[in-house]
Amino acid sequence: MHVSAYRDVTAIPAARSVLILGFIVRMPMFATGIVLTLHVVSTLGRSYGEAGLVSAAFTVALAVSAPWRGRVLDRRGVRRAVAPSIVATGLVWTTLPFLPYAVLLPACVLGGLFAVPTFSILRQALIAAVPDERRRTALSLDSVLVELSFMIAPAVAVWAAATYDTRWVLFTLAVLSLLAAVVVYVVDPPMRSASADDPLAHDAPSALDEDSSRDHPESAGRWVSLGVVAVLGAAAASTVVLAGTDVAIVAALRSTGDAAAIGWVLSVWGAGSLLGGLVYGAWHRSISVFWLLGGLALSTIPVALAGSLGWLVVLLFVCGVLCAPTITATVDHLSRLVPERSRGEAMGWHGSAMTAGHAIGAPLAGYAIDHAGWGWGFISVSLFGLAIAVIGGVGEQLRRRHLSTRATVATNA
Repeated sequence: MHVSAYRDVTAIPAARSVLILGFIVRMPMFATGIVLTLHVVSTLGRSYGEAGLVSAAFTVALAVSAPWRGRVLDRRGVRRAVAPSIVATGLVWTTLPFLPYAVLLPACVLGGLFAVPTFSILRQALIAAVPDERRRTALSLDSVLVELSFMIAPAVAVWAAATYDTRWVLFTLAVLSLLAAVVVYVVDPPMRSASADDPLAHDAPSALDEDSSRDHPESAGRWVSLGVVAVLGAAAASTVVLAGTDVAIVAALRSTGDAAAIGWVLSVWGAGSLLGGLVYGAWHRSISVFWLLGGLALSTIPVALAGSLGWLVVLLFVCGVLCAPTITATVDHLSRLVPERSRGEAMGWHGSAMTAGHAIGAPLAGYAIDHAGWGWGFISVSLFGLAIAVIGGVGEQLRRRHLSTRATVATNA
């Protein structure tokens, strides 16, 4: 491992600024979802199903908007992409806490359509700020900060919602989100590296890379390829596993009478992911997305065999180690398949793929739990992830052999 790689990344002022900005900006974002659910149930007196419908409406709108918001980011820049979000946050999210349920639902759709494309902006800015050889380390460090935000923000949010009126907690989060959007607008982090604007940096593809014209739209006019689709599939499959595991953890603890431990057990799972992200970022070489996805799926299956709370915690920590590395690898690999001029849209599709995976994973695990017990919640999503990993891994090997054969032919020609 090269621990010094983290020192190299944090020594870059632009990278350090983006990492700090990302940690702060994501806090209100991660807190809003749980508070919104509590608001619908406790303050508006609605059911959890109706609260889930609100969350689903926002999530679907977010997934639909991510690619075209990313396209705006590519073509118009950060400020043109963020400006509508500032207006939407100011008008929609600050009034949303005081709306009746019938109006709250469409308001969440509008809010989702014009949400700040946070992940696309921050990841592109981070990639642009560091040299290629430190990209994986920078993205891993970002994933660790995401885990920290996800562990801290919801916990604080639940405490605030239990202590104060949820309407004012939501309003406070809306103001913080508005301030975060304004900060992103003012900072306007660069989305492209210095070499991206250098015409010498975009030479014509060599014979070795002729096949990759599908991956690089400078020559093909488009960036979608089988490689890109495979990585997006891996991103979706990883969240199928993670979302299903989340549901299965809750079901397991409720069935064993340990529901009070749900919060800290999820934190242990997250701690494993945090550790894995740090190790992966310092590792001496990158690892195939599909190997990581397969490892995540295989390490999740044994959780179904946990016979006590202690074993459940240990096994969750172990499988959690591959959570952050798998997500980081999908972002890293995708960013290398797509040119900088199209990276915003690609990252938007990445976000949509992960959202789709979440939409599949939770009900898949839920169905398995209802019909076969909580253990099958872990197994069902793991088998799904393992199948995608095998298909993607085989495809990756075939593509490498194809490129190697073409390279040999080109050399001998």
